[in-house]
Amino acid sequence: MARKCRRPRHAAGLWGVLAKPPFVIARHRHLKWRALDPLEYVLMVLCGISIAGFTFSVFLDVVTRTLGVPILWLQLVTTGFFAWGVFIGMAVATRRIDHLNLVEITKRLSGPKRTFMEMFNRTIILLVALAMLVFGIQNFMNDLGSFRAPSLIPLATYTASVPISGALIVLFCVEQLVNGWRNGFEGPEDADDFAGIVK
Repeated sequence: MARKCRRPRHAAGLWGVLAKPPFVIARHRHLKWRALDPLEYVLMVLCGISIAGFTFSVFLDVVTRTLGVPILWLQLVTTGFFAWGVFIGMAVATRRIDHLNLVEITKRLSGPKRTFMEMFNRTIILLVALAMLVFGIQNFMNDLGSFRAPSLIPLATYTASVPISGALIVLFCVEQLVNGWRNGFEGPEDADDFAGIVK
């Protein structure tokens, strides 16, 4: 007799699927809000699409130029994938605490010194992100009237990545500052010398 497949009780629909590994890591869980896990997942997928699109468009551009039939609009596609990949990558790396932090210095500290260094570090990142947001919006507005030849795509389609990235980094910095203030910045990851590489 065939056994019936049962849906596991813990399945939480799309929300549960989006917030599961391998794209959302458990490192520094005490500094993160679970509500933002699906956003991290989506950003990681978009980073993967950007890297794949960038790589494929460069490959196709080289092949078509070598064959003597260049496709000019491929450079526009390459630039778009590169710009969006870089700035989305900055945002998701901030959430995952994969860069922009003095991890090797701060993980050896504890107590008030650790809190000060972590708060100082994230405040600097927050200020840079606010600058990206404010000046990125201004640049985006200026680029609405500029177009790339020969396709006449507005430059704003590329520069929109800067303020969006800035807004996401602001969100993730606030998340970490609030949770770090409430829960402390120290976590079990600090015991591992290679926590940032292995996990």
